Amino acid sequence: MQMRKFGVHMQRISHILISHLHGDHFFGLAGLLSTMNLLGRDKGVTLYGPPELEDILHKIFSVGGNKMSFNVEFKALSFEEKTLLFEDEKIELWSFPLKHRIPTCGFQVKEKPKPYRIDSKKCKEAGVELHQMASLVSGRNIELNGEEVDFRRFTLTPKHSYSYSYCSDTAFDERIIPFIENSDVLYHEATFSSKHADRAKKTYHSTAGQAALIAEKAKVKKLILGHFSSRYSEVEDLQKEAQEIFPLTLCAEDGLLITLDSSQ
Repeated sequence: MQMRKFGVHMQRISHILISHLHGDHFFGLAGLLSTMNLLGRDKGVTLYGPPELEDILHKIFSVGGNKMSFNVEFKALSFEEKTLLFEDEKIELWSFPLKHRIPTCGFQVKEKPKPYRIDSKKCKEAGVELHQMASLVSGRNIELNGEEVDFRRFTLTPKHSYSYSYCSDTAFDERIIPFIENSDVLYHEATFSSKHADRAKKTYHSTAGQAALIAEKAKVKKLILGHFSSRYSEVEDLQKEAQEIFPLTLCAEDGLLITLDSSQ
């Protein structure tokens, strides 16, 4: 419903990540897959989640006699170490363990290094030929007038490669810092304020201040807080708590659009 409200086309989804098996994180999955099926989807989906999830979905669909019109490829998560789940020519998708009441993973989407940019003016002045451009953008030297020339003479630095880290339900745990270090955006749960730190510890959740401390130690560029307890009718106090430690903090809200700028 929210995807339709905000114009996100569910049929474009090709990979689905389920961090852990608490209901608020996976109960909607069967409905999403069913809706895709009813809309005539024929392209496959890759689903990443705890090992038990595959059997849960099988039972749900088999009891109702539902047959999918598309393939759902299931890949079980590892909860022991940082793991490469997927990569193509542009991105890498990683999982890493979080500290919660049951096995839980965080995720990171990381752009691969982008190609160098051609300095057209310098290339033209030096007589660089078109077929040599592919070597330059790949960071390879070229031969010019019988001599090897450093590619950096004719290129500009690549555009910034972005990374986004997602930490769903988790207690404060500094062991995740190497996994998320230097992320452009970090989503980190902030279920409680510091006033309820004891409750956060007992339930393996984090306070807003703890999320901010992780962001600061990991040297991320922007922090987004979410997963707020229903006891808070307003979340401004949680944002202020985090901003005292990490100023570039936002609170997640439905429909929030964030524009990334590598210069910030």
